[in-house]
Amino acid sequence: MPAARLNLSLPLVQAPMAGVSTPAMAAAVCEAGGLGSIALGASDAAGAAAMIADLRARTARPFAVNLFVHAAPHDDGERAAAWIDALAPTFAEFDAVPPTALRAIYPSFAEDDAMLALLLATRPAVVSFHFGLPGADRIAALRAAGCLLLASVTSPAEAAAARAAGIDVLVAQGIEAGGHRGVFDPAARDDALGTLALVRLLARGPVPVIAAGGIMDGAGVDAALALGAVAAQLGTAFIACPESAADDAYRAALMGPGAAHTVMTRAISGRPARCLPNRFTALGERLAAAVPAYPVAYDAGKALNAAAKAVGETGYGAQWAGQGAPLARAMPAGDLVRVIAGEMRGKAA
Repeated sequence: MPAARLNLSLPLVQAPMAGVSTPAMAAAVCEAGGLGSIALGASDAAGAAAMIADLRARTARPFAVNLFVHAAPHDDGERAAAWIDALAPTFAEFDAVPPTALRAIYPSFAEDDAMLALLLATRPAVVSFHFGLPGADRIAALRAAGCLLLASVTSPAEAAAARAAGIDVLVAQGIEAGGHRGVFDPAARDDALGTLALVRLLARGPVPVIAAGGIMDGAGVDAALALGAVAAQLGTAFIACPESAADDAYRAALMGPGAAHTVMTRAISGRPARCLPNRFTALGERLAAAVPAYPVAYDAGKALNAAAKAVGETGYGAQWAGQGAPLARAMPAGDLVRVIAGEMRGKAA
């Protein structure tokens, strides 16, 4: 990642976490010398425009925006109906009924022309992709607009595809990472490479690599750089910051004993994602019905969480977190960046 181009004083990227990252968080990270990020994948173009405007009102420094590039789910009404039926008893526990049908609630950037038009008009310094790669025409348009392009990859094969597509920087996401796995094809075999192995494999190539997964402090950033990465991406480390959009239950769970026992689940959204153990992850382990594709399953997951929260039950949220979660610290995002910088220099926090 060309630090000079982005004017970074610290090789640290705050991960774009949909539902957690905010313009305030990203701005604080940018102002402290790192690269702040906002997630646009769960928003439409109008919402994305508002977030970008909010962020630009807070900082003049470069920042990143992130898009989901998932394959459009096939219409499998029978699987969705079976999943609704499987969840119905749990909805009933909260005196609620499940949706009668499920929708693909998040459009893929691969097909979102309005989002592309917004990015070409606003020209954020960095655009990153998760779940896959957009078409060559979109990549060419963003490059022509001056955007530095990043893509999450979980394997050497995905990295090769990203390099061939013209991606500028690879985000090597190890199995330790919280939230959704960035696998291009969730139905394919996942070798579940850890951050250490994946970064070393990819750092031998010609494209710069950012290490992501399990990194929470200055020692972790130093280790990523020693492995050959040009920067480290931290997500879980920022969840407890006051600028985070995480609710009180999420924050409490992050600081609780479950942080040491994160689990990978498809039940909440339809794609594998690392989460704090809660009632939803336990339910997913019990249900025999096949989970619908992402983001169709997420429509049901969000409805169940809303029904549970309406009666005070907070154990059905998407409480994403990585394996380094026990190292989380609750402090303002800018202060956290400065503490990490001090740790990298060997100073006491």
